[in-house]
Amino acid sequence: MSAVTDVAPAPSPAALAHFEAQFAFETDCWDVHEALAGGRADFVLLDVRGSDKYGSGHVPGALDLAQRKIIGSAIARYPDGTIFVVYCAGPHCNGAARAAIRLARLGRPVKLMTGGIAGWLDEGFALSA
Repeated sequence: MSAVTDVAPAPSPAALAHFEAQFAFETDCWDVHEALAGGRADFVLLDVRGSDKYGSGHVPGALDLAQRKIIGSAIARYPDGTIFVVYCAGPHCNGAARAAIRLARLGRPVKLMTGGIAGWLDEGFALSA
């Protein structure tokens, strides 16, 4: 028995529920890029890394709002029901998860863009400066 199978996989119905639920919480760089490039961005994209890093390069169309600055007054201009997509540096960073928590506490729908800037660049997409 390997370390992979030492713990049995979940039954298929549990696996299906788990993996389907992920899409309610996450999106990926490719889907964000396609929505932005196709003019179908039905969400607000937030770069939550901080202004210095945002200024060094960010996803085109993203707004600069550091996760620590996500408060009610900072997002009040967006109607209730506006979907926010947040990203940070990449898988080694938890800033996007922290931003998602802040938005959820404010009662706002939110998804995390998995991979962050690292994932965006891995896909071969350009950054804006």
